[in-house]
Amino acid sequence: MVLSLFGSTGSIGVNTLDVIRRTPERFCVAYLAAHSRVELLAGQIAEFHPKAVAVADPDAADRLRAMQPNCEILSGSEGLREMAARSDYDTFVGALSGFAGLAGTVEAIKQGKRICLANKESLVVAGEIITPLAAQTGSEFLPIDSEHSAIYQCLVGETPESIQRIVLTASGGPFRTWSSVQMESVTVADALKHPNWVMGRKITIDSATLMNKGLEVIEARWLFGVPLAKVDVVVHPQSIIHSFVEFVDGSMKAQLGRPDMRLPIQYALAAPERLPVAYERLDLATCGPLEFEPPDAIRFPSLRLAREASELGGLYPCILNAANEVAVQAFLDEKLRFSDIPALIEDALGRATHGAASAFSGVTSDEALRRIFACDAETRTLALEALETTFSVLT
Repeated sequence: MVLSLFGSTGSIGVNTLDVIRRTPERFCVAYLAAHSRVELLAGQIAEFHPKAVAVADPDAADRLRAMQPNCEILSGSEGLREMAARSDYDTFVGALSGFAGLAGTVEAIKQGKRICLANKESLVVAGEIITPLAAQTGSEFLPIDSEHSAIYQCLVGETPESIQRIVLTASGGPFRTWSSVQMESVTVADALKHPNWVMGRKITIDSATLMNKGLEVIEARWLFGVPLAKVDVVVHPQSIIHSFVEFVDGSMKAQLGRPDMRLPIQYALAAPERLPVAYERLDLATCGPLEFEPPDAIRFPSLRLAREASELGGLYPCILNAANEVAVQAFLDEKLRFSDIPALIEDALGRATHGAASAFSGVTSDEALRRIFACDAETRTLALEALETTFSVLT
């Protein structure tokens, strides 16, 4: 199987390449794409010998050309689109972080490629558009997120009518037991200490606010074609049960495993086959007790905001995502308090213009996507303005 890997220098990309390294008889890489970490990307080029690479940051692309003069190097957003639109690969692995991953995903869908998706933002902001587009082109979604991979595996052999509810598990993040008063003084270092997973900075902060779980709720709605009301969240601190499905007869299926992203990546690449690759195994006799509790909607309002945006539909999920990306970056830059991240998002949702919920009504998919890109840019501008005028609390 020939892969095009977008986001090769992030945590998902690095783990994907490790899966490929362990199974060279099954997978090879035709294309790599990254944002700006060209030192790591140069090493990946030397090891995996892709036909071409794309770098979102043009200046970083120039540096990479000096390091790898014999490799075709595309740059900027157009370079990412061009590479995703090429036909000589089988599977698109979408692991580029954030909204930036949408354009490549769309081009791969137009090509009818198999989509192994870690970039949940693509379905969050454009699920209403790209799921019917994928049905038209014959493109198939295989989830890489551990939670959605678990649901996918639990639904093999089941019918949509048999689903009572989908339950996504959440670790609860580093602040599961912190009081509201304690959370007023959260530092960047505190928020980046995820208890179970090693991930990129942005997704780690999303996990700390539970926005990551809110985005996953929206993603599950589109991946599995279920009403939003059938998608629930439960906090499971051990991250051993990755998610589960309850069926109409009251029975449940769960997928268990160690918190190792290579497992859902490998399953997505090979599904429905399971490859006998030796990672560390889960031992239930020694893993300790498994705990469950409901999420705290008061201390973690981001989960509520995500549900409300998804219920409104149209451009609201795009507004939610764009404002969240601005807020998370502001927190990482120490320009915004952790506790004000959801406040900035709620402010952006409240500024939505008339017609945002019906923005896709009666328009083509290309026009709908154009409106999504315009909404993302506008929301970021307004959120940055609000950051300066209303939420500028740190210097």
